[in-house]
Amino acid sequence: MFKTIRQTAAALAIAGVISVPAIAGDLVIIFDDLNPAPKQGFEDAVEKFKAANPDINVIVSINDREAHKTAIRNFLSADAPDVTTWYPGNRMAPFVNAGQFEDITDLWEAEGFYDSLASTKSAMTIDGKQWGVPYSYYQWGIYYRSDIFAEQGIDVPQNWEQLLAASAKLKEAGITPFTIGTKYLWTAAGVFDYLNLRTNGYDVHNDLTAGKIKYSDPRIVDVFEKWKQLVEPGYFIENHATMSWQDALAPFIKGEAAMYVMGNFSVEAMRDGGLTDDQIDYMQFPEITPGVARAEEAPTDAFFIPANAKNKEDARKFLAFVAQPDIQTEWNKTINQLPINKNASVGDDKFLQKGFETVSTASGLAQFFDRDAPAEMAKVGMEGFQEFMIKPERLDAILKRLDKIQERVYK
Repeated sequence: MFKTIRQTAAALAIAGVISVPAIAGDLVIIFDDLNPAPKQGFEDAVEKFKAANPDINVIVSINDREAHKTAIRNFLSADAPDVTTWYPGNRMAPFVNAGQFEDITDLWEAEGFYDSLASTKSAMTIDGKQWGVPYSYYQWGIYYRSDIFAEQGIDVPQNWEQLLAASAKLKEAGITPFTIGTKYLWTAAGVFDYLNLRTNGYDVHNDLTAGKIKYSDPRIVDVFEKWKQLVEPGYFIENHATMSWQDALAPFIKGEAAMYVMGNFSVEAMRDGGLTDDQIDYMQFPEITPGVARAEEAPTDAFFIPANAKNKEDARKFLAFVAQPDIQTEWNKTINQLPINKNASVGDDKFLQKGFETVSTASGLAQFFDRDAPAEMAKVGMEGFQEFMIKPERLDAILKRLDKIQERVYK
């Protein structure tokens, strides 16, 4: 009974309803996903941590992901938990720069994370220091109807010219090359990011989302010119601005569209729609500029210790625990994603196997446009991407608007 009351009180304190001092030995954790599988994966890991550390009283609060994005700005300054989830890359920079996240370089050194978590080191690093511990990521790329490719005699494209040729052949056969639903904008950002990563590389992606180069920079203009080669011939599904990403699955499932630039979370929905693994497959986004190192979109979830945390010692224990290969193996099997620890096991699912090969051999891992850019810039940037896909002739006006907003946002 006492433990239940204490957990309830702590949750109310985190929500800002009441203020209750943490008791010695308490470890307060805020997690950010109420969806069944992520919630289950987190709760299972917490139970294992409690079994391994019976002297630590773990108090958890689980928020809706969108609500968490707002709440974190308040609780980091007011009544900080000991551990919270957040995102690596540029998205963590404001909290790092404001001194609201704890430097855990010592933990990375002590636990050997430079080796075991090497694939995400760059995303977790600012000013040569590490600020969080990642527990999961997943690949993006092009999911395609392998049965349609076979029927049309199309090989998997390896470069931009081959992708354009495949698109032209599909269009001629009455099949839309790409489905997409841009109603909620971020799907267009996935296309933009890959075009930028393949045209200019990882550093330009990071410089753009960090506000170091303008949208009117010739390198970014070149990205949009490449995009035009897909937009103007009608290689994207019509009326995509009225569709969510789930709505856009329908033409893919029906065989009316052959490719989808999307994250691996979409696979279950494809299967639920009646497609078999013999009908769908995954490919890395093809090369555009020869010699540009292959970086990938791999949104990563991580844990951080707030600078104002009351129990940093046990918080470090928890971060070290969730990085263990066996914990990451089971957690990611539950959520059907990829473990980050190189010694963890990947599920047998063919898309996980291909995804692991993709991200583990990438030169860099981007955290997706709306994670890497500040929230206001991400919103107007993605609005611009959607507008461009509908009215590519407005490109100059779009770029001028994004430059103007960028100047204000990053000032």
